[in-house]
Amino acid sequence: MRFPATNAARPHESRRVAQHIATLLLSCWLCLALSGCATLQTPAAMDDTPLRERAVTATIRNVQVSATVLSAEDNHNFFGTDLNDTGVQTVWVEIINHSPYTLWLLRSGTDPDYFSPLEVAWSYHGLLSAEANSHIDEHFDKLSIDSLVPRGETRSGFLYVNPHHGTRILNIDLLGQQTIIPFTLFPPVPGEQDESRLDEITAYIAESSNTDYRDETEFRKALEQLPCCTTGAQDSLAGGPVNLVFIGKLTDIGAALIHRDYRHVATPADTTQRLFGRPPDLVARKTGQGGVPANWVRLWVAPLRYQDQPVLVGQAGRPVGGRFIPADGTPPRLHPDVDETRGYVIQDLLYSGGLAQLGFVEGVPAVSVEQWRNHPGEYNYHSDGLRTVFFLVTRPLSLQDVEVLDWVPALDRQAAEAAENNAQENTDVPHAH
Repeated sequence: MRFPATNAARPHESRRVAQHIATLLLSCWLCLALSGCATLQTPAAMDDTPLRERAVTATIRNVQVSATVLSAEDNHNFFGTDLNDTGVQTVWVEIINHSPYTLWLLRSGTDPDYFSPLEVAWSYHGLLSAEANSHIDEHFDKLSIDSLVPRGETRSGFLYVNPHHGTRILNIDLLGQQTIIPFTLFPPVPGEQDESRLDEITAYIAESSNTDYRDETEFRKALEQLPCCTTGAQDSLAGGPVNLVFIGKLTDIGAALIHRDYRHVATPADTTQRLFGRPPDLVARKTGQGGVPANWVRLWVAPLRYQDQPVLVGQAGRPVGGRFIPADGTPPRLHPDVDETRGYVIQDLLYSGGLAQLGFVEGVPAVSVEQWRNHPGEYNYHSDGLRTVFFLVTRPLSLQDVEVLDWVPALDRQAAEAAENNAQENTDVPHAH
């Protein structure tokens, strides 16, 4: 008589299966670990001619700087892989120094969160491959640009920075003996759909010369009469308040924002806001740690100038939840305290090294906290009704160089409101008898 197999043998069988699976997984892991370095084959020969041919170049005080943002193909030609896949944007830079100084390239001026060569190289390391990893480190380090450029000499190489899209706003700050030579270039990002956007912005700036204000009082009135708000995707829908005014060269405005870690990044949500019949001309974002959404600045070239200087107007905003909301691609909802966000931008630009004058004008509907204006969708905010006006110049300036204009005494107004609120709170507190 045969008895059926009992369940007692099954645990041994399960263990054998589990051990077999574990062995297979370990073998696969070892294969990947040992072959990790093989995924990066550093090129034996490299030619920077294509980079030079499409470089953007500028010369200041006998120093010439050229720059090119690398395409995926360029990255493969120099690094054997596309660094864009790791969230790093590679920029080729050449510095020709005919000044009387040895110049020091300040990488933090280009990107406060720049990547070091060995940091980028590490992402391509393979496990248990010390010799190959060392070769990768040497390759990335060799290709990076030297920080010091002696007088009469030329240096070229790569910077590893956080991505900008469409057009790169590239700061190159060169420090000499008691001098600084600042550059701001706009090299296009290859393969981006809005590569030609800079041409449109330049055209809008050229058109603005038709209305050039020379008188300060008349200019202030013109700023107050600009549209109070953007419109939504449909012109009948109201959008966010237009609470910022930038006056200065595009290079100086871009440099000031970059110095405070704003990056040129636009999202579909930005394009729903329209002013002067078009979506934003420039969008800069200051992201929080870990890449979570934070403050944004949307800017439009205004159809006017002040004393030959372009005028850009726009809006500051931040999402509800700030840096604590997940970066999952969900369209952000505007935080209602837009004045607080405007204050963050003010403080950023005070420390940017490019702010010469700061003022305030009317122009935005004043809405108290108790009277929040309800807009469809994300737009629900309160405001004191002021626009901040920034006069930007070529850096560097210090905090003590900033002149606060007395156009609208916003700081005195805020102090008076705070005192009134404190007095009201004191009267509301019951007193013991």
